Amino acid sequence: MPRGGLSEALISPLLDWYDGAGRDLPWRAQPTPYRVWVSEIMLQQTRVEAVRAYFERWMEALPTIEALSEADEAVCLKLWEGLGYYSRVRSLHKAAKIVCAQYGGALPADYEALLGLPGIGDYTAGAIASIAFGLPQPAVDGNVLRVAARLTADETPITDLKYKKLIARRLSDLIPHDRPGDFNQALMELGATVCLPNGAPACGVCPLRHLCAALEDGTASLLPKRAPKKPRRIEERTVLLVRAGALVGLSQRPETGLLAGLWELPALAGHLTPSEVRQALAARGWQVDNLFSLRPAKHIFTHVEWHMTGYYVELSGRPEELQFVTPAALRANYALPSAFRPFLSVIEEEI
Repeated sequence: MPRGGLSEALISPLLDWYDGAGRDLPWRAQPTPYRVWVSEIMLQQTRVEAVRAYFERWMEALPTIEALSEADEAVCLKLWEGLGYYSRVRSLHKAAKIVCAQYGGALPADYEALLGLPGIGDYTAGAIASIAFGLPQPAVDGNVLRVAARLTADETPITDLKYKKLIARRLSDLIPHDRPGDFNQALMELGATVCLPNGAPACGVCPLRHLCAALEDGTASLLPKRAPKKPRRIEERTVLLVRAGALVGLSQRPETGLLAGLWELPALAGHLTPSEVRQALAARGWQVDNLFSLRPAKHIFTHVEWHMTGYYVELSGRPEELQFVTPAALRANYALPSAFRPFLSVIEEEI
């Protein structure tokens, strides 16, 4: 491990800073195991400010693990709509059923048992164990890795799994047994609000600046290092906002792959012209009354980028392969991934 401030000397100034600077977040006010669990799943790859409203709405609708386990998956997906990465909520739902069946409806106060639940990995298990149960387990996320890399001026890519395990072991030796949850949250908070990503750390207000090797070297803005990302795959799609009278047509995605099993606006491969769309739909037996272009849109997933052409399509008849719903039902009952939201603007007043 390189030189720097990843030592017991950081504990006191870090916790003192956190006591005064930690953000007032709804899951911190009542850190019950269920609330910590839900918040941590929501916060994966999502900004804190975006999660607040989702978390509060979720807790109002599904206040307990038992309520979650008994809820229909469609309800869970609708509450999650817009957060993305829908496999997270499906795992959360599945895990709640297991917790009710095997643990009496209460999350186990055991790190290894938590790891055995769907959707819970090393970080989430560590966060729940330390914050909700007071167990001295590290919780190493991207914020913590960035802080560690700068404190130690370590140029190892933080995307390296060996580096993550090394930091987890080092923090296991440091984590104070009287405040493990606060320690983990303080490190994450420091990374989220002070030791910022993209070369912009606020070193002047950092409580650990006297321990930071990268600040001493003048390399803080150059760290952490990351392995080069593979370019995203580009997929060209033609998205259809299908109307049959007052109803909107939806299709369901396959049970595996991207956005598995979710409802979507029907789509065709490629960027098609109006005449090509008419031909493709006629081949399916769809009778098109009217068709006009919508504004194109782009949506970025982790590994895939959709470039979308859109059309508003009025049909006579309702093809059996589509599910036709009212705009009100679409709003209330169907979780539609945010990739399709730009194409709903033409019926915004109806939904």
